[in-house]
Amino acid sequence: MRHAHSVQAVRAAESELMARLPEGALMQRAAAGLAAACAALLAGRGPVPAVRPGRGPGVYGARVVLLIGAGGNGGDALYAGARLVRRGAGVTALLLTPAKAHAGGLAALAAAGGEIIETAEETATDPAYAALWHHVERMLTRADLVVDGITGLGGHGGLRTGAARLAHAAEADQVPVVAVDLPSGVDADTGEVHGPAVTADLTVTFGTHKPGLLVDPAREHAGTVRLIDIGLDLPGPAAAEALQHADVAALLPRPAPESDKYRRGVVGICAGSARYPGAAVLCVHGALRTGAGAVRYAGPGDRAVVARHPETLVSAGLPSEAGRVQAWVVGPGLGEDEEAGRRVADVLAQDVPVLVDADALRFLERERLRARTAPTLLTPHAGEAARLLGVEREHVEAARLASVRRLALEYGATVLLKGSTTLVAAPDESMPVRVNATGTPWLATAGSGDVLSGVVGSLLAAGLSARDAASAGAYLHGLAARHAADGAPVDAQDVAGALPAAWRDVKRG
Repeated sequence: MRHAHSVQAVRAAESELMARLPEGALMQRAAAGLAAACAALLAGRGPVPAVRPGRGPGVYGARVVLLIGAGGNGGDALYAGARLVRRGAGVTALLLTPAKAHAGGLAALAAAGGEIIETAEETATDPAYAALWHHVERMLTRADLVVDGITGLGGHGGLRTGAARLAHAAEADQVPVVAVDLPSGVDADTGEVHGPAVTADLTVTFGTHKPGLLVDPAREHAGTVRLIDIGLDLPGPAAAEALQHADVAALLPRPAPESDKYRRGVVGICAGSARYPGAAVLCVHGALRTGAGAVRYAGPGDRAVVARHPETLVSAGLPSEAGRVQAWVVGPGLGEDEEAGRRVADVLAQDVPVLVDADALRFLERERLRARTAPTLLTPHAGEAARLLGVEREHVEAARLASVRRLALEYGATVLLKGSTTLVAAPDESMPVRVNATGTPWLATAGSGDVLSGVVGSLLAAGLSARDAASAGAYLHGLAARHAADGAPVDAQDVAGALPAAWRDVKRG
């Protein structure tokens, strides 16, 4: 499992470790890891082709430009730059805040033979310095590698004008960019991006992941993330965490020799309508492909469901009349009329775990939901989450981590917030938000959310907690989409059909 800790936790751990180490030793550990990552990228062992045509791979002769602001990340970059100079690279440091640049790092780079140019932020719009800025921008476009050490963990807001100019110059010519700890201009704790920010090809982070490296929109700026162990001791819960194959494999149910369809879990599905019968079919398909012992379907799409999945136990009446289940899924394609509202209320009145998705989210009453004794799981996309919170969709998309936590606390439910990275939050602030990024852009297709509801509902019925079912279900669903797509478009049925392959993939590790 990948863990991400808050800035406060990281700084406390760093202070504790520095008190036990010789002065400067911790920064040297970080610089050594950063320099090694840069060297690997220059040698062609990185996330992007880092060698310019006509020049052989490796550090010797490479042109490296360091973007240096104030603080520790700039110091890490300067010390790493000194190491690269000693291996034959030509390294130039551009100082955006010369008076605040790390003194020890500057001295090390100068002693190694690196070049230092003061491109103070306040000169970025001064006509008297236009020639200097034109020179450094051309230098960036000709570089083999740019290292972003502009801001540190405590940076807030977007990049200032000069820093943004330098970052843009590198990106415009597609020069490989390595970010130190996290891309400058993104918020480490929240994953929010307010203004211009560096877009890195590789982020070398130290000690632990930071939430902003896992959560959009900041995650989109991080590129590939490489974690360097510098010996930090980070006790207590993380702020966020991301499951990996082994974690999901440990959660997935496995039938015992004495298992029957009831012991494996019966999931009830209340979905679909005369207008959207396909939502019911897809939801049932997702549940069956994720190991449900049986599926009970209650709704007007019974004929379509049986035609596609004859093993389904169908009922046209209210969900409470369909028979015993271990969990319910309600909402996909249900419609917004009075009958849909009656079905949602009927499901929520039952004392079993309930997943509420899509149209059913329109009928939620906050206090009644909080009064439920059985677990509730909400699975909104950004627009639905915005409606539940009474804010604009743009607010949810810009502050996904804060939004999913707020939803969980206000509604007293576990919340799975859909998106390019899926977030899962429990109604308990002490529990880390779980982040899932196994999907693919091809997953943005009609009906994929209906399949996801069936997948997670099946795991709820098998006995997983709402948090574990949502996390494992999102992981499987995204992985199935990767298997189905393999670089080409897919539809929701393809995703459901690839669930067994994703399951086997996870179990193999």
